[in-house]
Amino acid sequence: MTTIVPLRDDDPALLERLASARDAGQVPLVLDARRPPEQLRAAVATASRADLDGIGWATLTSGSSGTPRVVLRTRASWEESFAAVDDLMGAASAIALPAPASSSLTLFSLAHALSGGPRPLLDDIAAADGFHGTPEGLRRVLDAGSAPGLRAALVGGSHLDPSLRARAEESGIRVTAYYGAAELSFVAVDRGDGLVPFPGVELRVVDGELWVRSPFVASGYAGASGPLRRDGAWATVGDRAELMPGDGGGERLRLLGRADDAILSASATIVPDEVEAELRALPGVRDALVFGLPTGRVGALVAALIEPSGADLPLSELRAAASARLAPAHRPRRWYQGALPRTASGKPARAEALRRVLAGEVRRVD
Repeated sequence: MTTIVPLRDDDPALLERLASARDAGQVPLVLDARRPPEQLRAAVATASRADLDGIGWATLTSGSSGTPRVVLRTRASWEESFAAVDDLMGAASAIALPAPASSSLTLFSLAHALSGGPRPLLDDIAAADGFHGTPEGLRRVLDAGSAPGLRAALVGGSHLDPSLRARAEESGIRVTAYYGAAELSFVAVDRGDGLVPFPGVELRVVDGELWVRSPFVASGYAGASGPLRRDGAWATVGDRAELMPGDGGGERLRLLGRADDAILSASATIVPDEVEAELRALPGVRDALVFGLPTGRVGALVAALIEPSGADLPLSELRAAASARLAPAHRPRRWYQGALPRTASGKPARAEALRRVLAGEVRRVD
């Protein structure tokens, strides 16, 4: 009988244990050692009760709070994308993986390594000539100069700022950004001229919602349901998007964020991703998170947490710059400054930003 094999992402022998579980026909579940023990026990119990027939991998979602969902997928759902990833990474032989092994993007690369892919480097990345991780992970590698031989980077998990791409490419690194999800795996890639479908993936937008037809979609969840929905061969996790003509022909995918992140104010529905993109373009802004601040009168106020690239930014400058780029309803009414909260893999954590603001843990700019 197929069973779950719980492993920890801080285990120095993790790759060998993954290989042993795979060779024995079991399903490895790599746990985030930083999460509370009760959450980990609940995740293992949930996965152990699931129907594991045909399942090869169990991965955790990267939410910033609460018990993580367990996503179940076949081995083939990852293996069928290995050749395309090899093409994107060129001749990379050793790949830096700064995100924890419990994150699906790192676990994918470990699975790839077990099937002949680049050698994974989880800790000492000095010998890496490839990279797979989040934009924040790439930024830290560049800041530290810890992988001087880096020549190719596969970047996902959150928005890749154009200035970070340019910085990496000026250092001789070929950058491929991608959009995906734990449930969908790779969906679209951007080599610098916009998002196009990942090889083997079809896209369509229905009523503003992105649907994909792909051999890489997960089988489902263990236990509780999640955002993954199906309509025949098509699947969605609820992301909003539009398909637009590309400059060089063909269509480009424009992401508009998850529908349940939308901010309902008194006069408009605001998509945080759109506001964040404008705020990141402001001088002195390293990164930004936008979220709805609940009120009892006019729905939610648009609030922004700004991570400055240097010294703190005066409120007058932020407001003036935002007024020049954003429609009135989309301009933040509350401004905060500080380091953005992130998940263990480096993704910005919007729900955690709201929690910190409500708890008074973040400095408001007055």
